[in-house]
Amino acid sequence: MKKLFSIFTFAAMLSFVTPAEAQLVSGPRGSEDFKIGVAGYTYRSYKLDETLAFLKSMDVKYLSVKDWWLPLNSTEEQMEAFKAKCKEYGVNPYILGPIYMRSEADVDRAFAYAQRYGAEMFIGVPNYELADYVIKKVKDTGIKLAIHTHGPDGAPFPNIYKVVEIFKDPSLGIGCCMDLGHSVRMGEDIVKDIKKYKEWIYDIHIKDETEPTKKGQTWEMGRGVIDFRPIVKVLRQIKYQGVVSLEFEKNHKNPHPGVAESIGYLRGIADGTK
Repeated sequence: MKKLFSIFTFAAMLSFVTPAEAQLVSGPRGSEDFKIGVAGYTYRSYKLDETLAFLKSMDVKYLSVKDWWLPLNSTEEQMEAFKAKCKEYGVNPYILGPIYMRSEADVDRAFAYAQRYGAEMFIGVPNYELADYVIKKVKDTGIKLAIHTHGPDGAPFPNIYKVVEIFKDPSLGIGCCMDLGHSVRMGEDIVKDIKKYKEWIYDIHIKDETEPTKKGQTWEMGRGVIDFRPIVKVLRQIKYQGVVSLEFEKNHKNPHPGVAESIGYLRGIADGTK
């Protein structure tokens, strides 16, 4: 009898929902103004089909493509087959990289790869001495370069400041794939930097960290030291139109539970932040 009463009570409650309340329940979530993706490095121990199945299970529609799934010598036919496979899962393989460039030959290969793919932009990390050659390549091909920042670990371009220092002019078509986790490990003010360098930010990798120092390690979002509310707020303020891709470096043999938790947390923060 109790069970029957509960069912009728719930039905009665539903009957009193106003049209306005129904619209609030069924309308779009606040997080839908963000293009939430996953950086390919997250699933580095997994095949493409497995990765795409994981993304589909979370309703994640954007993937940053690493070259172990699509090698740098891939033909246009292989690239089209790759895109078709992603489409089957409802995933947009929106950007290539990061691609490391240590010589002019590496730069040529990277831009030719992006050109065959039909990319308007890719993520890359050139050595500093290649700056002028990269500028020329961007001008010749019309393909933009988003330089990935790597924090205090010794790779070129530890932060967005270095990108600005080397390239100086944001109109060159060379900007930044800003890794927010590494920014925190550098001790930087993410919100301030996003505001100041908004015209340089082409792509974003997001993650939480265990501490705001070089010793910091990737952690599930919401469990670490980063407050994501002001980050979401400032991205809306600057009307950021790019993708925010989770790069979950922890637990590469079984990252999916942490990825799902982090994606859910990010959506929840986006929904609750104005």
